[in-house]
Amino acid sequence: MNDSGGPAPGVYPVRFGMAELLNDLDRPDGWLLSVGGVAQSYVDLDDPTHLEFDYVRRIGDVIDCLGEPEAALDAVHVGGAGCTLPRYVASTRPGSRQLVLEADAELVELVWSRFRLHEVPELTLQASEGRTGLRGQPADSADLVVVDAFERDRVPTGLATVEFFEDVARVLRPSGSVVANIFDGNALEFTRRLLATLFTVFPHALLLAEPQVLRGRRLGNVVLVASAKELPVRQLTRRAASAIFPARCQDTDDLKRLCGNAEPLTDASPMSAPTLPKDRLGLFSS
Repeated sequence: MNDSGGPAPGVYPVRFGMAELLNDLDRPDGWLLSVGGVAQSYVDLDDPTHLEFDYVRRIGDVIDCLGEPEAALDAVHVGGAGCTLPRYVASTRPGSRQLVLEADAELVELVWSRFRLHEVPELTLQASEGRTGLRGQPADSADLVVVDAFERDRVPTGLATVEFFEDVARVLRPSGSVVANIFDGNALEFTRRLLATLFTVFPHALLLAEPQVLRGRRLGNVVLVASAKELPVRQLTRRAASAIFPARCQDTDDLKRLCGNAEPLTDASPMSAPTLPKDRLGLFSS
């Protein structure tokens, strides 16, 4: 750690392994945070609207299209790492109140001190397991819940069940939405079962992913959105198609066909999510 309290390249012990901070040579205050060799976040301290990873750009598009443009949001983030998305929300939707639930207390301390998070208005970081922290939130208190949490190299099983998303629905206002980032490929078995899980709780959903991931030709990020109200499918379809790395947007009808007879995930019948490959560090250059 440097004397100024800002970021410094180095390796730091945290709960789930060793956290490493790498400076981007092309962006003076751009930083890659990895834990256990797996990329977790890219943060540009000079420009919070710069979203380096493709899947984070897709989540940013979702956030842009929800509700009234630039209107403040009450948001809960399950999984925080470097807090890229909370910074984005604070910048693009001024006045937003945000809570970040991060299971790794040592990582919370690291990013709070290194990434100047005290400068982000109305942002609270809480060292807490996602389900425990969410359980403590009032009903009808959030416009947005973002679930982007990885325990070492996979999505925790407890953050992908009917019981968890029932609590998400309790915390969301009737017009609110949940956005979840997962990792899948091949037969998309985890995606299918998670979709069945979401449809148990929410009537509307959409999916954003690269075509090759949807065809099962390679592993990659899949962004799922669910809500009690209709979602901005047309806007997101246009954004996904015109992105630097184009993605597909599938709506509720498409997704019901995709999940077919897949069984919902429950606490009694969970499923281990696919693991992230170590070369996910390649996202740094995407």
